[in-house]
Amino acid sequence: MRLLTIICFVSFSIIFSSQSAFAQSGTKQQSTDYSQYTHTIKSVVLNEERTVVVQLPKSYQAQPNKVYPVVYRLDGAGNIPLASAVIERLQNDNRAPEVIIVAIENTNRLRDFYPTVNKEPQGPVGEGGGAAKFLAFFEQELIPLVNKNYRTHDYKVISGASAGGVFALYALQAKPELFQAHIAYSPAVWWNYGAMVKSTKSFITKTKELNNYVYINIGEEAGIMRERYDELQQSLQSHKVQGLRFFSDAFDGISHGLTSAAGVFNAYYNLFLPKQMPISALTDDVVSIDAYYQNLSQQWGEQVSPPDRAVRLLGYNLTDNQQFERAIEVFKYNIKNHPKSVDAFSALSYGYEMQGDTRQALEQMESALAIADDSYPYINYLKETKARLQVELDKRN
Repeated sequence: MRLLTIICFVSFSIIFSSQSAFAQSGTKQQSTDYSQYTHTIKSVVLNEERTVVVQLPKSYQAQPNKVYPVVYRLDGAGNIPLASAVIERLQNDNRAPEVIIVAIENTNRLRDFYPTVNKEPQGPVGEGGGAAKFLAFFEQELIPLVNKNYRTHDYKVISGASAGGVFALYALQAKPELFQAHIAYSPAVWWNYGAMVKSTKSFITKTKELNNYVYINIGEEAGIMRERYDELQQSLQSHKVQGLRFFSDAFDGISHGLTSAAGVFNAYYNLFLPKQMPISALTDDVVSIDAYYQNLSQQWGEQVSPPDRAVRLLGYNLTDNQQFERAIEVFKYNIKNHPKSVDAFSALSYGYEMQGDTRQALEQMESALAIADDSYPYINYLKETKARLQVELDKRN
């Protein structure tokens, strides 16, 4: 998959005051694709300066009233091009919205990402334990800064690999409402005798409802890393928590360092709801269509009403499976939302014809023709179908 090259770079300097205000300096260079801004934050919580890079969507300047979901990516701006490439491909297929990406550069990642100090001889003994403070930095400083200076939607994603994956899982447990999605590429859950596995199992066992998305994966890792990861995966898979959307991957032959590259497509493909509602999301009640697009709108940060074509495709799927009553219900629902759509009436006509109700099929085709004009590209098809249905009805009478 093509990696995007960031042509131009925009640099701003940001200094936090006690009121979380900031001052900007430097020159602006606008890219023809994405724009990037570098922020240097003097963090009171961490008592150090931290650098973050914010990448804005291509449409950001052209659509000043639009808001965007935010992906917070651990381990720095080097991870932006891959995520951008994947999300852009998904956008082109109407499977993802445009997003703001915020990449946080490291100073001491072991300290910041692990919630417990490692006591296991396998790893660096005495490291870790700063995740609570690092999460407070997110909540009290970084997220408010991003929200203040950019047009953000309240749908936020936290994504990290290895130790960063552990932090993503920690954030889920410590502040489950802070992020709406947690992506952990090959989380290093071996750390400190599997402390993160134990805490996750305890958390997920006690949780009855969790409106969240979790993606984890693993590569060729073996030994205690694999054992503890498998324990984590099985716990998340087996406990059916209402509202939790959980996905996982295992990649044979993929090294630990490549699991983010191997998993990034599935992580975002499964995360964002596509504009084409899948037939699996449709229940016996068309109210499920409204619910689906309400959830999609909450993710995407924009109001997405049930699209004419998407709903028609649901109905056509049902007719293909000879579920004619359900298909007709879906087609009728679509006409209520799109009463001026020639295609909507034509689809309902087709549903009735497949059911064997020629009279109703003819009536709906006449309704389609009544609102179509000669510029409609399939006007001849409509006229031919009407004539054919009329002949069939005449034969029966």
